[in-house]
Amino acid sequence: MKRQKRIALINDITGFGRCSVTVELPLLSAMKIQACPLPTAILSVHTGFPDHYLDDYTDRMRPYMDSWEKNRLSFDGICTGFLGSAQQIEIVAEFIRRFKQPSTRVMVDPVMGDYGRLYSSYTQEMCDEMRQLLPYADLVTPNLTEACQLLDIPYPAGGQVSDRDLEYMASALAACGPSQVIITGLSEGDHIRNFIYEAGRGTVLQVEKVGGDRSGSGDAFMAIVAGSLINGENLEQAAYKAADFISKCLAYAVELDLPWNYGLPFEEYLRELK
Repeated sequence: MKRQKRIALINDITGFGRCSVTVELPLLSAMKIQACPLPTAILSVHTGFPDHYLDDYTDRMRPYMDSWEKNRLSFDGICTGFLGSAQQIEIVAEFIRRFKQPSTRVMVDPVMGDYGRLYSSYTQEMCDEMRQLLPYADLVTPNLTEACQLLDIPYPAGGQVSDRDLEYMASALAACGPSQVIITGLSEGDHIRNFIYEAGRGTVLQVEKVGGDRSGSGDAFMAIVAGSLINGENLEQAAYKAADFISKCLAYAVELDLPWNYGLPFEEYLRELK
């Protein structure tokens, strides 16, 4: 049966704050890819707000997967995002084993922490379990904190790291399974670097820093990179497209004076995304 490209999104669904599936789905749709969420949790707002309601979906993930399997669904891509427990990480590994076909691209965003610290919900058991997803992955997109956790190495002082060190880290991650690695969000003065690694070669993508940190930026980056790869673009093209789109959104967020936890006003530029 002829159909559009299709990506399974294993992530939470958050009602307000522009993050996770509520960012990924519209961006992928704009790129003419069918986005199919498998919820890990339902949240009223993300955890960057003073109060949030959370409905954990762990116990319903396997029946959800069973239904997809009984309906003989297949996917061109599988994207993983924030996972709330070691059990959820195990379920994701099972999902990949059940649904990955030879042509399916698996893309893992190991959302674990930032600035040298794990998120409050993360445990060492979860970090250890997250490493088990690397052999399944074709692409992994950690920030510096997450790359250090995955490799079990110390976070560098002040978060400063050389391109040579990034090359070593990316090659070590690639040796665990993924043929493509992007170490994301490396802050350096007035610029942000992303280190792109493939086939034994690293490339630095540097863009001007616009505003401060903003919720959902990593989800937007992953969605655009994933969609671009599924649509046949190469890794560097995908990363450049994502960085350029996010820079526009960040500039507009500054213009609107949006609080950081309101996320990226990406709706303004959806028609430009292909």
